[in-house]
Amino acid sequence: MASNWRLCGFCDSRQISKSSVVWCFECDEGLFEDCKEHHSVSKGTKNHETVSIDGNKKLQTEVLQIVQVCKNHNEKFELFCRKHDCPCCKKCVKSHNDCKGLTDINEIIKNVKTSNAFYEIEQNLLEVIENIKRLSTNRRENLKSLENKKKEIEAQIKHTRTKVNDHLDKLQDDLMKELITVQQKESIKIQKLLTTLKQKEKEITEVQENITSIKRHASELQTFLTMKDIEKDIAVEERNIQSLTTSETTNQVNISCQIDKSLQQITASVQKFGEINFCFDLCDFSIQKKKERQAQIIVETRNIDSVTLTLQKRINTKLSGVHGFSFLPDGRMVFSCYDQNKIRVLKSDGSKDFERNKIGLTFDVVFIGDDSIAVTSAKSDKINIIDLKNHKLKKTIEVNSYNGGAVYKDGHLIYCARKKGLQMISLSDDSITNVIKNKLPTWSYVTTFGDKLFYTNCENESVTCCDYHGNIRWTFCDTNVLEFPLGISVDNNGNVFVVGYLTHNVVVISADGRHYRQLLSRKEGLNRPTVLHYDQSTKLLVVANRAKDAFLYEVND
Repeated sequence: MASNWRLCGFCDSRQISKSSVVWCFECDEGLFEDCKEHHSVSKGTKNHETVSIDGNKKLQTEVLQIVQVCKNHNEKFELFCRKHDCPCCKKCVKSHNDCKGLTDINEIIKNVKTSNAFYEIEQNLLEVIENIKRLSTNRRENLKSLENKKKEIEAQIKHTRTKVNDHLDKLQDDLMKELITVQQKESIKIQKLLTTLKQKEKEITEVQENITSIKRHASELQTFLTMKDIEKDIAVEERNIQSLTTSETTNQVNISCQIDKSLQQITASVQKFGEINFCFDLCDFSIQKKKERQAQIIVETRNIDSVTLTLQKRINTKLSGVHGFSFLPDGRMVFSCYDQNKIRVLKSDGSKDFERNKIGLTFDVVFIGDDSIAVTSAKSDKINIIDLKNHKLKKTIEVNSYNGGAVYKDGHLIYCARKKGLQMISLSDDSITNVIKNKLPTWSYVTTFGDKLFYTNCENESVTCCDYHGNIRWTFCDTNVLEFPLGISVDNNGNVFVVGYLTHNVVVISADGRHYRQLLSRKEGLNRPTVLHYDQSTKLLVVANRAKDAFLYEVND
C-alpha cells in the first residue's frame, strides 16, 4: 500500500486534502466519499476491488506489505504458474515458456476466500494446533511417569535400606543423588521442548486470528498470496513436528533401579547401593493429518488398471553398473555408477552436465535439498554428501553399517543397512534410529509415502510395506511376474513401481498390496533394469537398465 493511504488520491492530485474512506487495490490509492461514488460507476473503474480504510488497518503488516505487481517488470500480475507456484506478469511469460498450467490469475483468485483451498488452510492450522497440544500432553505424561517412577524407586531404596546396617548410609545417599540428577536432567530436556511447543502454539494461534482479519478485509490477491505464504509456513511447521516425533527429543524416557544382590548378604564387599538406569523407547506419537487420512481412503480404492506410461525419451547414459538415480528440482537427472565409482549428472535433454569421480564406493543417489545429494556405498560404512553447485565432496557421514538403497524424508535419510535392517539418520545431528531389524541383502532399495515405507528384498523375491515403527502392513511376492526386485518408487496415489532385474520388467503394485500389473518388459527395451524413480511433482518416471539405456516416461493415472 502507498504511504499516503490516509488521503484521497484524486483529491490530492488537485491539491485538496480529503481523508480517504476506502482503498482501491487496482488504482493503488485511497478515495474520499464523493470520489468513491464516482469511482464505483465510472466505466474504467466500476469493477475495481475496494476495501474500507478502517478494515484495512486491521490487516497484518505482512499482508499490507505484499507486493501486488511484478518486482522485475513493475507490471500487474495477470497469470499464475502452477509449476513454479508463483504469480507472473505478461513479461514473465518468456521465462515460463516450458511451463504447463499457466492460468489467468483472476480465475484462480475468484472466490478464494470461500474456496476449498482457503478452508483447508484453516483446517490445517487447526490440525497443527491440535498436534502441538497432543504432543505437549504426551510430554507431560512422560514427566508424570518419571515422577511416579522416581517415587517408586525411592520407596524401593528405602525399603532395602532398612535391612542393612549404618555403614551403607553413604552409598544410599550417592544413589539418591544419581536418581535425582538423571530425573532432573531428562525433565529439563522435556520442559525445554514443552516451552518450544508452547511458543509454536502461540505463533499458530496468531496466524489463526489473522486469518479472520484477512477474510474480512484483505483483497482477493492479498488473500491468495498470503494463503500461499501460510501454506509454506504450515508445511514447515508440519515437517518440524514430524521431525520432533522421529528425533531423540521425543523418545520415551524411562528410569529404573537395580538393587545390588550383594546387599542381601550384608557383607563388607558391597561397594554401592545400586544404580539408576534409564532408556529410551521410540515415541508412539503420530501426527494426525486430515489430508493424509483422506488420501489414504482415495488410494485404497484407486484402480491400478488406469495407470499408463507414455515414452518421452530414450537416454544413453554411457554408463555401466547403474544402481542409483534421482531427479533434481531443475529437471536434471543424476545417475550413480557402481562399477566405476562415480556419479554423472545429465541435463533434461539427456546431454551431459558434469560428473564426479573418485568419491569412494557409489551405490544409490538421493537429492536431499540445499543443492546437495547423498551417495550411499553398499560395501562401506560411509555416506557421501556432494555439493551440486561446486561439484565437490561436502561431507562424509559414518553410519557404522553398509548402506544401499536410500530415500530422503523430512530432514532424514532412510537407508538399507544390510544386517541392521532399515535405519534412519538425521542429517542435522547424524543421530541414527532403527526402523526394522530384519536383515536385508546388499541390493535392497527403499522408498516412502505418507506414514509408510516400502523396501525390496531380492533374496526372498519380496516387496514389503511397513510403518516407521517396523510394523508390517503387507508383503508382495510372486516370482511368476517379479524376480530379483530392486529399485522401487511410489506415485501420488500410493501405487508402488518396482523393477524386476531378472524378469526385465516394471510392475505396479496397488497401495494395499493386493493387486499388480506389468507395465514394461523386454519389448520396451528393458534389459536387466536396476533402478527407477517417480517424480511426484512432474509425474515423470525414469527406468534405468544396468548398462547404457534409461527411459523417461510420462505417467497418466
